[in-house]
Amino acid sequence: MRAWVVRAGENGEREKAALEEGVLIAGWWELGDLTGAATRDDIKAAVAAAYPDEGPYTVGNWTGQLFRFVHEIQPGDLVVLPQKSLLVAIGRVSGDYEYRADAPDGFRHVRRIEWLVKDIDRQSIQSDLQDSMGSLLTVFELSRFGAAERIAALSEGKPDPGRPDADEFAATLTEPAKLFEEVRRRSADEPLTLSVRDFLAVWSLPRRYPAAVEQIQNDLDVRGLVTVPPFTEGSLESQIAVVAGGAEPDEAGTSAMTRLTGTTSLSAVVQNAADAAGHLADEDPTARTVAYRVSNLDSANRMPECVRVGDSLGTAMTLMVLRDYSQLPVLDADGRLRGVVSWESIGRARMADPGADLAAATVRAQEADRSDDLLDWIGTIQKSGYVLVRDHDHKVCGLITDSDLTVQFGTRVRPFVLVEEIEQRLRRIVDRSIPIERIRAVVPRHRASRVNSAANLTFGAYGHLFKVPENWSALGWAIDKEHFLSALEDCRNFRNGLMHFSPDPVTDDQLHPAQGLLELLRSMDPHN
Repeated sequence: MRAWVVRAGENGEREKAALEEGVLIAGWWELGDLTGAATRDDIKAAVAAAYPDEGPYTVGNWTGQLFRFVHEIQPGDLVVLPQKSLLVAIGRVSGDYEYRADAPDGFRHVRRIEWLVKDIDRQSIQSDLQDSMGSLLTVFELSRFGAAERIAALSEGKPDPGRPDADEFAATLTEPAKLFEEVRRRSADEPLTLSVRDFLAVWSLPRRYPAAVEQIQNDLDVRGLVTVPPFTEGSLESQIAVVAGGAEPDEAGTSAMTRLTGTTSLSAVVQNAADAAGHLADEDPTARTVAYRVSNLDSANRMPECVRVGDSLGTAMTLMVLRDYSQLPVLDADGRLRGVVSWESIGRARMADPGADLAAATVRAQEADRSDDLLDWIGTIQKSGYVLVRDHDHKVCGLITDSDLTVQFGTRVRPFVLVEEIEQRLRRIVDRSIPIERIRAVVPRHRASRVNSAANLTFGAYGHLFKVPENWSALGWAIDKEHFLSALEDCRNFRNGLMHFSPDPVTDDQLHPAQGLLELLRSMDPHN
């Protein structure tokens, strides 16, 4: 059994039909019946014909989603439908792909489903699974963190059991003092290791942003502790070790950092970082910088599929077709990169020699260090379609594609678009309903003359404006004033936090206050 997400349209336009009719619905209304499309190439040809103005990336992406919808999703699989109401529905697939020719546009590609539950509160789902559900794709699999078993438990009315590999011990470190005491208690050959997410949770922080990093770093400095790798690197799931970096040498004259490099129980990433720890300078300010590193992408920390020197070219081609890859790294026996093989390099090699082998089709690879600034590599990834990631030991540890960038930055842009729509709606509502002299009354007197419309107000000023009974009455809204003002304040705090840079994405759970306020504003002002 596998678990999937099938969304009901960008704005939930297919949600009601899906829940009432017991179907999953894919959009792509210009695309005809796919019943006879037996292979990925068949679907790709149909997509390209239906959308001739789209480029290869979009056609390939849509092909992958539709292939999942038509062929990979199987009867008995579980499917999650995130709703605009912030509830989640879960169902079990009960039928194969169907094409309803007489259905309205956008409602023709369906799979029959038995809804098991339709009203799960999204907040009852743990944040790691919520993050997995946050993809911008319409059809995708939930394959990480034991998702299928957890979705099954939720469908039976049970609580989310959490990740099967969740660190139960890390959950006991509920405050910095407990973490410090645990590091102090441990020997150098069994350092405390935990995920960045669990590490931040000790300070009750969901994301890394400058003020939070400074607070944590100051706490670590006071106690002579250091994290390896720095907790500002990697994704929230990356593993770090917390060690007594300032402790005096042991009887053998070695420091805790040096002893750490000989510890065999560490994860490969932490071990490699420990081996490279000697380059950290005393009080190095860059070690505290919150930057957008290559390692902040999940795919940079996930070993890609690869082939080895000496493998056949047929092996590489088979893997590329099976996994729908455009390229594969070629590694030597020690795991170090020797190049990359791609469909383009295969084509060029075979043009020169129809019998070309893997070595002839292997070309120099684009290769980034996991600690590099990601922004410096965006142009290369867009041009080449990928960049391989190496660790501190110069071994391949990840692969970033242009698709990874699209998903990552699409996720990051979404909160800003949401807040912008809220502000635009507030401006229109205020300008239409409240006279300019009463708008000016809520700003400091020395600034009042420069206020010509609601566009000149700060976000926080709207709360003061709506607290005035006369202004609230002018809106003519039949909603609870106190609940609205509370939601407005929550959104103000969310917006302020959003303006502070963080390399970590905003989760659906963190988006809830702003999303709820926007839905309320849309309901009260439906024509804008």
